[in-house]
Amino acid sequence: MPRSRDSQDSQDSYDSPGSRDSLTGASVRPVGNLPLELNAFVGRAAELTRLGPVLDAARLVTVTGPGGVGKSRLAAHAATRVRPRDGVWLVELAALREPELVEYTVLEALGLTDHTSRPPRQVLLDHLAERQLLLVIDGFEHLVDTCASLVGELLRRVAGLRVLAVGRRPLSVEGERVFPLAPLSEEEAAALFADRAAAGGPGFTLDDGNRADVYEICRRLDGIPLAVELAAGRLRALSPAQLLARLDDRFRLLTGGGRDTLPRHQTLRTAIGWSHELCTPPERLMWSRLSVFAGQFDLEAVEYVCGGDGLRPDNILDVLGELLAQSVITREETPAGVRYRMLDTLRAYGADWLAATDDGAQLRRRHRDWYMGLATWGELDWFSPRQHEVAARVEAELPNLRCALEHCLSEPDGGHLGQYLAGSLWFYWVGCGRLSEGRHWLERSVDLDTEHERSRLKALWVLGYVAVLQGDTGPASDALDECRERAEHSGNATALAYAEHRTGCLALVTGDLPRAETLLRSALDRYDEIGELNSNVLMGQVELAMALAFQGDLPGAVRRCEEVRRICVDHGERWSLAYALYVLAYAAWTEGDLPGARRLLVECLDIGHVFHDLLGTVLAMELFALVTVAEGDAAEAAVLQGSASRMWPSVGLPLFGSAHYNASHERCEALSRELLGDERYEECVRAGARLDRRAAVGRALGRPRQQQLGTPSAPSAPFTPPAQPVPPSQPAPPGLPALPDMQEPDASPPGKDGEATG
Repeated sequence: MPRSRDSQDSQDSYDSPGSRDSLTGASVRPVGNLPLELNAFVGRAAELTRLGPVLDAARLVTVTGPGGVGKSRLAAHAATRVRPRDGVWLVELAALREPELVEYTVLEALGLTDHTSRPPRQVLLDHLAERQLLLVIDGFEHLVDTCASLVGELLRRVAGLRVLAVGRRPLSVEGERVFPLAPLSEEEAAALFADRAAAGGPGFTLDDGNRADVYEICRRLDGIPLAVELAAGRLRALSPAQLLARLDDRFRLLTGGGRDTLPRHQTLRTAIGWSHELCTPPERLMWSRLSVFAGQFDLEAVEYVCGGDGLRPDNILDVLGELLAQSVITREETPAGVRYRMLDTLRAYGADWLAATDDGAQLRRRHRDWYMGLATWGELDWFSPRQHEVAARVEAELPNLRCALEHCLSEPDGGHLGQYLAGSLWFYWVGCGRLSEGRHWLERSVDLDTEHERSRLKALWVLGYVAVLQGDTGPASDALDECRERAEHSGNATALAYAEHRTGCLALVTGDLPRAETLLRSALDRYDEIGELNSNVLMGQVELAMALAFQGDLPGAVRRCEEVRRICVDHGERWSLAYALYVLAYAAWTEGDLPGARRLLVECLDIGHVFHDLLGTVLAMELFALVTVAEGDAAEAAVLQGSASRMWPSVGLPLFGSAHYNASHERCEALSRELLGDERYEECVRAGARLDRRAAVGRALGRPRQQQLGTPSAPSAPFTPPAQPVPPSQPAPPGLPALPDMQEPDASPPGKDGEATG
């Protein structure tokens, strides 16, 4: 789910650049997600001068113009000059095809994770309510109705919001100021040409020997930046004079459009068509086939999806390199390794060529199969030392996974594939903060009638699990009941174990501890019978430990979590380890071992933050506050409680509305109020509530705000799919259960060793 990263948020509140935190005195860095510019910004001085006052005067400004005219670059550069208190945030929609995912994409761009069943638009409204920020929405033209509705409502209801939109047409929203962007002037286009030519082939300079040809090239291309850059990229093989001669030929061959088409549109199409014509046949074929990808893609995916039928496997890398050299695609360094991206305008041109062949349906099926293989690999490798790699890889592939899901769920015979794919991604929906989007795909998939029972059973228990985490107990119970009944009828022992496990989780979070213990023990026995050992089984052990602790058997809970810890270390598993560490930290606190509890919580919180696991993070923050007040720092404990209080609405009902879960929170609050007084306590809580999640985690861990937290490792080896797509009728690898908080009950009876138990 897109990065929704929490409706409290991952970026809750910020001071202006250069300001200082009121409690720590530390400098606060500028905020937002605008990417750094990687090459020179050439020209546009006049436009920037005009755009500044427009942005000051209007809450909605839309930069319009033809494709390739430089709208995105101008808007991003202008946005760097704007300094609202809560930052500048870029939302890129070019790779998105589904209107219903626009709001999730905005949540993702803002770094929000919401685990509740609230509509995403409400999450946005709640998050933005007291903020002052600039939202840059780029590439909306194919989703204009949805975007206009969303932007209009946000602007009407959020006083501190401003929007800078970028598209080929206006949004047509009340109060909109349209800023049409013309092509570059002749001088600026020539400067851009010279800059990009020098970058592509060191030694090129604009001089008296080539100046006339370069100026003529720029005039013929009408000063459109994309066309100028494509032309400059050809100087590796051609002189400016040769390029000009070929360009003249291609203008006559590729006019494009009808009589009423704008000349600039014809010019851009001519420029792209000319670049396409200069490609070799394998390069043209690759260009068209790459159009099936959305967002980023990597070499292994290209080899699987695009190879064959005119593209030899041993030639793929060379052809890809030529397209890279010609700026048809770009290369990007990401946490998932080296990846490539094609500009949307060029992708659309390639898609037109693909549509003219008989290869389109086959390419889309191969694309679907590759990403089903990727999801299967991720699910299997989640229980391994490669969890960070899995998280980074799937995050980078989300646009393509969405395309694969849409393809499965749109095809008449693809429903079971959609169920399998949506279910196989449980580890991402749950472990990486995408519950809301995961539920969207899971509900769509189970609404389809298929004859593949195993795929449906998998989607059902994953849907039930997601709903449990969102606190939506009715739909969770319905999905799990259906899964259990169908599993019993079909004799599917694996699905039955999962359904029983998830139902035990539901009983645990709703406070039915005896039933929770019975179901969790039974599920663990079933896992043992079928030979299951993975993150799901380990989390079942942790949840059973919680049920035991809530009922007074803290030593028994500790024994189970120590066993989970040992297995996690043996297998390199980190995600479920964090929850076992949480229980052990709670036990250390009850025994008065505050240094031990803090050490355990540091590792627990760091792991939760790495995986963007909001539930694990907020549970650890609550316990951190309790340990901190026990250490004597009531003010810091109140700050941590404040930061946790802003996370809980994104998880669900704060502390699940249960006395079992709420007791230690109330104990921390009572001690802090007693030491600080009500006024000072409330002041510290409000200060904590202003911290974004990253800052709050860094503060709890004792790290400076600027230090990088939780960076997933890059992949150590490329993913290779199975020779044949994994049949969705095969049993799928397991999922991950919900984990509630471990809180002290209102009345703590003596444990076996005479100590209070939780």
